[in-house]
Amino acid sequence: MPLRRFLSFRDFDWALLGLVLLLCSMSVLEVHSATVHTKFASFGTRQIFWVAAGVAVMFIFAKIDYHRVIDWAPWAYGAGLLALVAVLSPLGHKALGGRRWIKLGPMLVQPSEYVKLILILAVARYFANLGGRSVTWRDILKAFALVGVPMLLVLKQPDLGTTLTYTPILIAGLFLGGINLRQSLILLTVGAVLVGGVWTSGKFLKPYQKARLTSFVNPQNDPRGAGYQVLQSEIAVGSGGIWGKGLEKGTQTQGYFLPIPYTDFIFAAFSEEHGFVGAFFILLLYFLILMRLIQNAQTAADLPGSLIIMGIVAVLTFQIAVNVGMVIGLMPVTGIPLPLMSYGGSSVLFTFLALGVAMNVRMRRFVN
Repeated sequence: MPLRRFLSFRDFDWALLGLVLLLCSMSVLEVHSATVHTKFASFGTRQIFWVAAGVAVMFIFAKIDYHRVIDWAPWAYGAGLLALVAVLSPLGHKALGGRRWIKLGPMLVQPSEYVKLILILAVARYFANLGGRSVTWRDILKAFALVGVPMLLVLKQPDLGTTLTYTPILIAGLFLGGINLRQSLILLTVGAVLVGGVWTSGKFLKPYQKARLTSFVNPQNDPRGAGYQVLQSEIAVGSGGIWGKGLEKGTQTQGYFLPIPYTDFIFAAFSEEHGFVGAFFILLLYFLILMRLIQNAQTAADLPGSLIIMGIVAVLTFQIAVNVGMVIGLMPVTGIPLPLMSYGGSSVLFTFLALGVAMNVRMRRFVN
């Protein structure tokens, strides 16, 4: 049987695509509701465009052999570093207190989002090339350098939220790559010391970033300042009740009390308008999507395929946990978007690109 025919889209994970598109439809619905009475009323239509573009690139990447994509990883890694450096140069576009975008015609591109996928591929390639042998300290240090360089460049923008999303990629790679318990405990100890040093040095975190990271503990201490976002988000989630207030009827969302309800706090806006039932439905969709991806990782034909999908799972799980925890006051406000729900072209395209690579791994699970 010809390889092309064997790798037809009948092996495509249509169930996963259905779950993803259902989640995206909820996103479009809420983005429209959160912006319909504002100057950003076109964002709902734009989100449809980004989702359509994402689906297209997903099908394209699903047909490109992921082994070939892994071979491109070193070149993509170098291009990603150059893009991050360009963001810090005069070519970078500054907005919302940070220089995180490059303007390409009418579009703003956020390279740090696409670097996540590049790092997933680079880390998968690195640990796969170790050949399954025991991981040495030299191997661990190289992995830290591989992920640490782009982390520092993104932190310089400054974009603490995206910087943190690179961490689960490294953790997943180390865990699946064969790190032992002793090495893990030493790394946790060193990490705790470094975090304490970064916090007290004042060289890496801006004062407003520290305020955002601590305000969730006692937001009432500064209800009009650092604690404002957390308080308004908690009010929105709580006021939704069981069934919600209805589309375009959320008082916190429509009254402009809830900050940026179409991006960082879209889960709070959705919870206010669709209640506990709606919020539970969204979390159930995420659970099913992640379980489907993990199943595909388990059936992958080789270690690189498993590493790629589990890297994607690690990033998505981290973003979901941090964003949802943020809006209910259990996690710091970091500006991490909710995958496939928050408005934004770069975030949506990254997720679909990652899903396209994961689909390719699934479609080749029976290929020797």
